[in-house]
Amino acid sequence: MLPLQFGIPGGPELLIIFLILFLFAVPVLLVVLFLVSRSGSSDRVEELEARVEELESELEEERSR
Repeated sequence: MLPLQFGIPGGPELLIIFLILFLFAVPVLLVVLFLVSRSGSSDRVEELEARVEELESELEEERSR
């Protein structure tokens, strides 16, 4: 049986691993966060528009009295 030839990664190897993770993970995370924030805001805008229409109709009813 042969012993394993791989050791624990040292400083330079860890630096390369973290650099690769940083270059690929951070942009993907930013895109996901952007898409999530945009989808939530569109629902909120629709709710606000519906509320504005409701208030405008109430205002028109009060003016017509």
